[in-house]
Amino acid sequence: MDVDHSKFGSKKDRAAQKATRAAELAKLAASGEDKISDIGAIRLPNRISKGMYIDPKSGTAKQGNDRDAMMSPTSFLKGAASPRLTSFVAGGEDESIQFEGEMIRKATETKLKKYWYCLLGKELYVYKNKQEEKHKGMHNLVGVFIKDEPEEHLDSTTVLYPFSLIFPGNKPRVYYLLDKEAKNKWIEAIKKVIGYSNLFDYYEVKETLGKGKFGLVKTAVHKKTGKRVAVKVMSKKEMTAQDVELQRREIEILKMCQHPYIIRLLDIFENQDYIYIIMENLSGGDLFTYLEKRDFEIPEARAKQLGHQIATALFYLHSFGVAHRDLKPENILMATDADDTDLKIVDFGLSKIIGPNESSLDPFGTLSYVAPEVLL
Repeated sequence: MDVDHSKFGSKKDRAAQKATRAAELAKLAASGEDKISDIGAIRLPNRISKGMYIDPKSGTAKQGNDRDAMMSPTSFLKGAASPRLTSFVAGGEDESIQFEGEMIRKATETKLKKYWYCLLGKELYVYKNKQEEKHKGMHNLVGVFIKDEPEEHLDSTTVLYPFSLIFPGNKPRVYYLLDKEAKNKWIEAIKKVIGYSNLFDYYEVKETLGKGKFGLVKTAVHKKTGKRVAVKVMSKKEMTAQDVELQRREIEILKMCQHPYIIRLLDIFENQDYIYIIMENLSGGDLFTYLEKRDFEIPEARAKQLGHQIATALFYLHSFGVAHRDLKPENILMATDADDTDLKIVDFGLSKIIGPNESSLDPFGTLSYVAPEVLL
């Protein structure tokens, strides 16, 4: 089979593409469009704990004997050798939180109705009034985002202080209070329950590294360790429901992967507008660039070492039923610029969990690197 090398592009073409990307980033920085909001977000579990498993049909983590857990980014960034890093079970302390009070809902634009609400753990109970013993409804706050809303002037003497809860399926419910301090207390209690954090409390976000289909990739510094990380900022407004689902599948796979030659997921934050994925910083460029800088000639021992690293990472993925489906030099990044640096497999956007009795016949991949049988 003849290979059309022109598809790979010349050095001149790649240099022109690099200059174009640099110009785009400079334009973003000059306009301020690469700034990211400091609004809070839910800090999500970043590790599948013992007892969790991947559902081969949906590609999502399913609950086993244990719950999803948080892995300490600090431990990894400090150089912990073992994948069994310091962790804690997500949501353990929140279940004891109790808060109650009166809030207002709008029946119509002009008709207001008061209810008594009780927050118990991650469940918000609603009563007709404070004296009622039986609740008229309950909302589970798992997967819910909270958003502060601007005050509304009902008339010349009445000011309403609202906030909204965005339930799964992007369904908002607005709650009103007559006192700003009361609203702030409700917001604080709910944020604590659903695990709200501020990205900027943990990371100092720096310059933009690149621009992707759904957002930016920025460099940041982990405040506790001073180590550099990469922050992928994706706007959910620019994503279809299918795009969001594919991104969640990629996150689930990365949560499972604890391998030295696969990029490490460190942290995840999400709010109603954005998903923030924090990963280890890889400064050596991709494998293609690494080889190009060396005129595509490396010692046989080094070639064997790189091949072994790729093979062990793939064996690890396949042992979990994960097919990458877009493996190519551009999706293999080098940890540093050093000649003997390790490589890491990245970009699991097209990956799929394939069960023991399943097969995958979908034609995924990049044309220049795809296996011949995929094209037949």
